[in-house]
Order: sequence, then C-alpha cells, then structure tokens
Amino acid sequence: MRYLLLGLAVVTMATTSCVSKKTLEALQSDYDQSARDLSKCGQDLNAQMALIEQCESDKEALRGNVRELQTTVSNKDGQINDLRAQIEDLRAQRDKQMEQVTGLTVLSQSANANIDRTLGQMEKRDDYIRLLQAAKTKADSINLALSVNLKSQLSQGIADRDVEIKVDKTVVFINLSDKMVYQSGSSILTPRAKEVLAKIALIVQGREDLEVMVEGYTDNRPIKRDCYEDNWDLSVKRATSVVRVLQNDYGVDPNRLIAAGRGEYNVLASNDTPEGRNINRRTRIIILPKIDQFYDLLNPDNAPN
Repeated sequence: MRYLLLGLAVVTMATTSCVSKKTLEALQSDYDQSARDLSKCGQDLNAQMALIEQCESDKEALRGNVRELQTTVSNKDGQINDLRAQIEDLRAQRDKQMEQVTGLTVLSQSANANIDRTLGQMEKRDDYIRLLQAAKTKADSINLALSVNLKSQLSQGIADRDVEIKVDKTVVFINLSDKMVYQSGSSILTPRAKEVLAKIALIVQGREDLEVMVEGYTDNRPIKRDCYEDNWDLSVKRATSVVRVLQNDYGVDPNRLIAAGRGEYNVLASNDTPEGRNINRRTRIIILPKIDQFYDLLNPDNAPN
C-alpha cells in the first residue's frame, strides 16, 4: 500500500505542479525499488505458499503413517493377547501334568503291592491256557476219530461226489447231495439216504457226548407244490424228515437232535447254472460236542495240575 501511495504522489506531482528533475528522478528511483521489492515479495509469497502446500502434503503423509502405526499397534495388541492366552493354556497344561505326575507317584506306591497279585493271576491264566490247549487237543482228537470212522463206513457203496466229510475245529460236517437224499422236489427220503443215515446213526449212538444238527438247503427256484409254501418251508421239512428217520428208525435220542432250514441262502455256487443249483440243493449234518460238555472242557477247575 505504501508503494502504491508513493506512485500516486509521483504522478500527482508530475501533473499538478512543476518539480525539479532531480526530485523526479529520486522519486522514480524509489518507485522502481519499490516495484522490485514488491516483485520479490510476490516471489517470496509464492515460495511460502509452495512450502505451505508441501507441509500440508507432508502432514497428510504423516497422518497416513500414524494410521498405519495405529493399525500395527492394534495388531500387536491382538498378538500379545493371543500369546497371553497361550501362556495361560501352557500354565494349565503344566499344572495338569503336575497333577498327573503326583497321581503316578501315588500309583507307583501301590504298584509293588499289585505285582504279587498280578503274578498269581498270571499263574492261574497259564493253568487256564493249558486247559484250553488240552481241550482243543481232545476236541481235535474226537473230530479226527469221527471223521475217520465216518469216511470208513460211508465209503462202502456210496459215491464220493454224493457224500463229503469235513472237519473244522470242534465240528464234523457231512454234506449230502440233494439227489441222493430226497425224491425230486420233495422232502421224502430215498432208500439210499436211509442207508447213509443208518451208518451215521451207528457212530452217533456210540458217543453220547455229541449232538447232531441237520440243515436243509435249496436253490433259488420257487417251489410249485401245494404242500410247501416256499423254499424256507421245503428246507425245514427236509431237515425234519432226516431228524425223524434218525429218531424213529435208528433210535437216536431226540434230545441230541436239532433240525434247521436254511432256505435258498448260504449258497456254495451260483444259482444261474444247473450245476450250481445242484450243488446248492444239499443237506448238511453237523456233529458237534454238547454245549454243556464243551463248557466242562473249558472249566478252570478242571485244569491239569
């Protein structure tokens, strides 16, 4: 403002009055200096404005850094809390382990007292194991003798493919083909079947410690006779026909006889072919120790000394 007034004064003096050249030149020089000063002030102002803008930009950048640092601090706080929780868990585990160690110490104090009892029990178990081995040997011997006797007596006049004798653990299995035992599609026994059953009955009657289970099997072809409801019915009636012959014709104690029908299930071969169906139509006679006598073999009181 001062420089503006000075300029106006110079102009006024030049126009309204006559001044000396020297005074005018001095005034002009002051004006020019004032203009230069004004220009420099403008430059300084621009520089300061640029500096202010840079400061504002730096301030925003610093604010961004502060926000990032705040986020980092928050994350670190979360990690610290997680670590504190882990430390608490570890302390709890340590305390639990200490309790277990204490419990083990108490157990170890009573362990020595239990050793003698355990050794005594092991000795009894050894006796029982010897008993089981003896029972198995006895059962195997019985089955072997039965198998030999059956094969010897049944081999005369009977084709091998019609009679099959197997020994499995404590049981003797006698498989009889369908065509040998029954008339076609019925439960009526053939004379040939009765001949085989007579030989089986002779062996069974000599061993009162044995039971006889008779199982009837069929193929999967539906039965078409009024006297049989289905294959279940046919298989049961075939089994009971065999049991009745053993009881009524050959005097086997009925308390030692069991009849069971297995129907068309538990096949030995595929029912899709005539050969397979022929194999599945069968009667199986199972000779096994009586349950009560079998348990007697396993009685620890009967263990050998």
